[in-house]
Amino acid sequence: MSKTVRWGILGCGEVTEVKSGPGFQKAEGSQLVAVMRRNGELAADYAKRHGVPRWYDEAQALINDPEVDAVYVATPPASHKPLALLCAAAGKPCYVEKPMSMGHAESLEMIEAFRQAGVPLFTAYYRRAMPRFVKVHELLAAGAIGAVRYVNLVLHQPPAAEDLDPTTQPWRVDPAIAGGGRFVDMGSHQLDFIDALFGPITDVQGYFASHLPGARVEDTVSASFRCASGVIGSASWCFAAPDKLDRCEIVGETGRLVFSTFDESPVQLITAAGSEAFAIANPAHVQQPLIQNVVDCLLGRAEPLSTGESAARTDAVIDRILGR
Repeated sequence: MSKTVRWGILGCGEVTEVKSGPGFQKAEGSQLVAVMRRNGELAADYAKRHGVPRWYDEAQALINDPEVDAVYVATPPASHKPLALLCAAAGKPCYVEKPMSMGHAESLEMIEAFRQAGVPLFTAYYRRAMPRFVKVHELLAAGAIGAVRYVNLVLHQPPAAEDLDPTTQPWRVDPAIAGGGRFVDMGSHQLDFIDALFGPITDVQGYFASHLPGARVEDTVSASFRCASGVIGSASWCFAAPDKLDRCEIVGETGRLVFSTFDESPVQLITAAGSEAFAIANPAHVQQPLIQNVVDCLLGRAEPLSTGESAARTDAVIDRILGR
């Protein structure tokens, strides 16, 4: 591969407008050269607004483009596996949105296809590279709270108005497209970060319920887990709650770390000496730090932070929590 990785995007929808798309243009050694969307007019509009040279309305055409070195699959989960397998067949590295697939079995198929093709597979669990979360990792590594005793995750949100009306429900709460509900969409980020901090979750037990009218997916979930490192924890997600709560607490022998997953609240270090807050703003394009890591991996100058293998572990945990 040359000193620049030339990217194509399959599915240039909402997530690519700010969170990810510009990151492929701004990362060092990276260039966005083509985008694809089934609606050609929308693909052309995206290309024009973002200064992308070429657009397509068919996935295979973008994958076959000889000037596309690597592909970002930014479609909903139901199409991740078939599109990724096309990339593997073409011998092109792939960066897939999260969750990686509709479940652990599909993820294993993807991993095997890329193994056989001899090209890497990455997944967009971008919190592994975001500065606020890197700070949490650094504080733990520095022994800021001593040996970790326990982890607790809580994410509560009121139901989105669009979720309550069957005529406006988005794909994120359609199990045939998303593989679950907002727990799968958002909770996967939290479970993956636990994997990044403490190693694979090896034991997990979960319960789930659906409380919202017309719900086709879980909206309330609880779980308890143990990581390979021995760290134990619990978690609860409720998307039918009266208010918002976004809190992760890591309890150690000498203190606690408290931070949020989805808002920009400061990371708090609480010890006998007092409380210290680390206010770290999110990047303008939240996926850019991880995209930079992927580019660096493809150019042979870094080790991967989020791979198909690590993402498949999170899929396995979600499957076990949801009893599937």
